[in-house]
Amino acid sequence: MQRNLNSLIGFHMGATDGEIGKVKDFYFDDESWTVRYLVVKTGNWLSDKKVLISPTSIGTPDFNEKIFPTLLSTNQIKNSPDIDTEKPVSRQHETDLNRYYSWPQYWGAGFYSGGIAGMVTPIPVERREHDYDTANQGNDQHLRSADEVEGYRIHAIDGEIGKVKDYIIDDQTWEIRFIVIDTGHWLSGKKVLISPTWIREVQWDDSAVVVDLTKDAIKSSPEYDESVPLDHLYERKLHDYYERQHEPHH
Repeated sequence: MQRNLNSLIGFHMGATDGEIGKVKDFYFDDESWTVRYLVVKTGNWLSDKKVLISPTSIGTPDFNEKIFPTLLSTNQIKNSPDIDTEKPVSRQHETDLNRYYSWPQYWGAGFYSGGIAGMVTPIPVERREHDYDTANQGNDQHLRSADEVEGYRIHAIDGEIGKVKDYIIDDQTWEIRFIVIDTGHWLSGKKVLISPTWIREVQWDDSAVVVDLTKDAIKSSPEYDESVPLDHLYERKLHDYYERQHEPHH
């Protein structure tokens, strides 16, 4: 099912012996646009520390009660590698977490199977050792804060047309299917959806997302109503529309 990422902020993260804390943010990797970690602010039992939890540790969510259960214990969380969530998280940091929790590494071996509703088989130690060595070569920072990217300006081929407002994810794979664009004063606050596949580049230093679409194409796209669940019919209509409008410019 498709869900708004911002609607998951504030969900309780449960351990096997209590509550870990509440979801405050998400990290996605900028190569596949897939959420890799939930940023959880712990309670007083851990001095309000922020920890990263992989979706592979999450069991079946209770969306009505806003709870993400995990198979982790509070002691596991307490003794986990110390990661400063206020700074970029490198592949070395991720490898440390993967080693500690036996989480599978997603880079170099494609996407992990399973998803939000289940666990996956850990990658063998030998494979993790190889990936660890590979991870530490060159610039390996690919994680982005969803909260930080929210507000980035959207640049069409012929000018600015809005800002990033939210994200639509697949709650089985955690893939970001669409970015919600608030057109603000450009289109009287109309909200539209843009697929990451239509993004030419993200200018991280300038806080801008550049898309291979014209302003008119975005203006005339099907309007997105966040109060109505996103179904396959709307998604097909959206893709059909942009396939007719999309003209790559290089």
